[in-house]
Amino acid sequence: MSFPARPRKLADCRLRGAGTELFLVEGDSASSSVVAVCDPEFQAVLPMQGKPMNPLRGSAERITTSPLYAALIIALGGGVGAGFFLDRVRYDRVLLLMDPDADGIHCGVLLQMFFYRWMRPLLDAGRVQVVWAPMAEVRVAGQEEPTFAYTEPHLQSVRHALRLQGKQILDTVHHRGLGSMYPPMLARTCVAPATRTTVPLEAKDVLRAIEVFGGPRPAADPQLQLFGTD
Repeated sequence: MSFPARPRKLADCRLRGAGTELFLVEGDSASSSVVAVCDPEFQAVLPMQGKPMNPLRGSAERITTSPLYAALIIALGGGVGAGFFLDRVRYDRVLLLMDPDADGIHCGVLLQMFFYRWMRPLLDAGRVQVVWAPMAEVRVAGQEEPTFAYTEPHLQSVRHALRLQGKQILDTVHHRGLGSMYPPMLARTCVAPATRTTVPLEAKDVLRAIEVFGGPRPAADPQLQLFGTD
């Protein structure tokens, strides 16, 4: 099967199909960091430049001409909207790996909405997943490996639990972006399949995000034949 030209900033992998992964990250700094520690045999990386437009409100023309979404559509190779074909997608999984901060959360939600509305079969097949990047690490006396926290409430819970155990907390380091993580940590917590924390994304998860960030559910639109019409 032949594929169209690939986006300029896509760091592609050598394999195709089963077992391959496409990481979507924020910007060139995050992309460079992930590329440095990923396995180029089966892991590809695409930086998403800037914050995406709201895909629930955009027309098909606006989506396909948006540089950010256009790069993603071309990279995946399966088309978009009513013209999306699951069996043409280059990669087995799409991994949303955003910075562990407010901008990263918002960017990740917009991408989730994109897959919900414009590539729903990929979402329903369980092939869009979210990688939890740690926002902080707690270093404890006598413990070689740090304890990772993924949200602010989780961090407070971790620190409280360590104190109850009589542990001496030496330091708490916050990570505002993937580029601030040292490579072995980034590889272990976000990139390596055996050790990262990855959650498959479901339509119900996106609907909850839409209610918080994007307003009402998208209505059925016969002209665009949207997928997000539960």
